[in-house]
Amino acid sequence: MKRSSINMLLSAAALMSAAGCGMKEPEFDACGQVNATEVTVSAENSGRIISFGIREGDRLAAGDKAGQIDSVQTFLQREELVTRKESAKAKLTDIECQMASQYARLENLRAELRRSQSLLEKDAGTQKQVDDLESEIRILQGQIAAAEQNYRQNNESVGCEIATIDVQIAQTEDKLRKCRITVPVSGTVLEKYAEEGESVTAGRQLFKIADMDNLYVRAYFSSSQLASLHVGDKVRVIPDNGTEDPDSYEGTVTWISDEAEFTPKNIQTRDERADLVYAVKVAVRNEGRLRLGMYAYIMI
Repeated sequence: MKRSSINMLLSAAALMSAAGCGMKEPEFDACGQVNATEVTVSAENSGRIISFGIREGDRLAAGDKAGQIDSVQTFLQREELVTRKESAKAKLTDIECQMASQYARLENLRAELRRSQSLLEKDAGTQKQVDDLESEIRILQGQIAAAEQNYRQNNESVGCEIATIDVQIAQTEDKLRKCRITVPVSGTVLEKYAEEGESVTAGRQLFKIADMDNLYVRAYFSSSQLASLHVGDKVRVIPDNGTEDPDSYEGTVTWISDEAEFTPKNIQTRDERADLVYAVKVAVRNEGRLRLGMYAYIMI
């Protein structure tokens, strides 16, 4: 093959390579990948999923109901506990009501004692009458104290039983709440791992969600570059989106690692000879064109 033909082939290959890249690699200080803070939502209770209508790509708000796990058995357990609590309350003793007759008798004896003492002072009564009444009052006071103690002990025991049932009711109500599949953070559904009708156990992953409006680029800088980089600094973020004129975003440095690490194989730095680099997170607002995993260039 002639040298001119070889040169033409090489030129064509170069053009194809440039077209495949889609953009001329800009001057940059670091290169990283676009990421988001992802949250994987798992089932908090076991049972069959009776509703789960979310789809991948749906935008959900924190607190939204994403689905429901069957909670009939848990609800019935709660109803049983509520009935047991009402039954326990019926065992409580109204001490004042139960002791009313003995309180009245004690007051009558005290009144009779006062009359006997008055008669004794006027020599119209006897000391024995007074002594007998005083003895009877002491006996009755002892009986009242013993009865009151028994009633209080009974009420304390019933109170402990009711407190135990209250804890069990709280546990079942917590289980009922956990049967409700709730969105923990606002964001976009990235992946869905279960479908309506499936039976799941507690801890089973259901879906993954991420805030796609606020992304970040994890890039790596050499120690010499960090001299001019601080948390809070504004930098330029240029995504490698395959076009010749990519958009430029303003990013904010939110975190700089305290420890150096070896340069990851799929990450570039301005000084590719640097073996040890520092990870840096750059927050960037997404207007809808950034995608997870997309490479992005950072310019200080």
